[in-house]
Amino acid sequence: MANRRKFIKGVVGVGAAFPFLSGTWAKGGSLFSIGRSTKIDGPVVMCSRGEYWAEKVLAPVSEVFSNGGNLLDAIEKAANVTELDPEDSSVGYGGLPDEDGIVTLDSSFMDGKTHNCGSVAAIERIKTPSSVARLVMERTDHIYLVGEGALRFARAHGFPEENLLTDRSRRRWLRWKENLSDKDDWLPPADGDYGLEKRPTGTINILGFDANHDLAGCTTTSGLFGKIAGRIGDSPIIGAGLYVDNEVGAAGATGRGEEVIRTCGSFYVVERMRSGLSAQEACEAACQRIIDINGGAANVNFNDKFVAISKDGDVGCAQIQGNDNYKPQAAYWTSKGGVKVVTGSYLIKV
Repeated sequence: MANRRKFIKGVVGVGAAFPFLSGTWAKGGSLFSIGRSTKIDGPVVMCSRGEYWAEKVLAPVSEVFSNGGNLLDAIEKAANVTELDPEDSSVGYGGLPDEDGIVTLDSSFMDGKTHNCGSVAAIERIKTPSSVARLVMERTDHIYLVGEGALRFARAHGFPEENLLTDRSRRRWLRWKENLSDKDDWLPPADGDYGLEKRPTGTINILGFDANHDLAGCTTTSGLFGKIAGRIGDSPIIGAGLYVDNEVGAAGATGRGEEVIRTCGSFYVVERMRSGLSAQEACEAACQRIIDINGGAANVNFNDKFVAISKDGDVGCAQIQGNDNYKPQAAYWTSKGGVKVVTGSYLIKV
């Protein structure tokens, strides 16, 4: 089984040849580290959410380790929090649907110690795609399963099929549909308000290392709201929405997936850390790379965010666009310090 995944491990080291990206930006927020120079005793688990979601997402982590669970268990349970919560409209149950009103989910899982990974994409009717992605990693000789095949695999492992479209997400989809054009026959009610002022996006990354400083990570999402049926973003793609290397660290991405895919974003972050950058610097370099390939800040009308953690506990968080009221946040949990929310940086002020 290990042989069929050697191609992923084989590309490790390429980033050492990457030149550091030059450029200037309007940087906001604050840089942070939980210990770049001193090795922190694990386990440490971080997520790409801050404020309201941080405590909820990381709450199961302590319980998992207290009950003898391992890092993969802790990461999976943390990812399941948002997947099962209908109040989160970007992940799992209650996720926002594609243009046809169907909720399809993407997720990836990776074990830094073995470089094994698993992924599901465009899976329907399963609330916890991260758990299915982990099974693909552990119980198959494949990496990616998509669509109906991913659903059949989940069904074979006992996952119940359930309706993922909550009334709230249905109403938001309907409002979007009704307001797409003034030349079709979809008309919104005069007093209708489904709470949709902009096209929502959202994903969550869970990254961490255990007491042995072995790393793992997971990314899970319902993808871009109103996407063309069949579209998948960066989240289920190893090296784009998630990458983990036990020698260096782990990284995950959220935001416009197409940009992360074409820059191999998370892999790039890990390789920049390998070449000597801090986790924060590596996240900023990935943002700058996307800006550069689009011809500069004037051509960027979207946002992407990267989070990262090094093998020693150095944490980074950066996004392309932001302002004083819109700074990227992440959170981390340690057995001694509990949950802490940290603020990262942005490159373009909007």
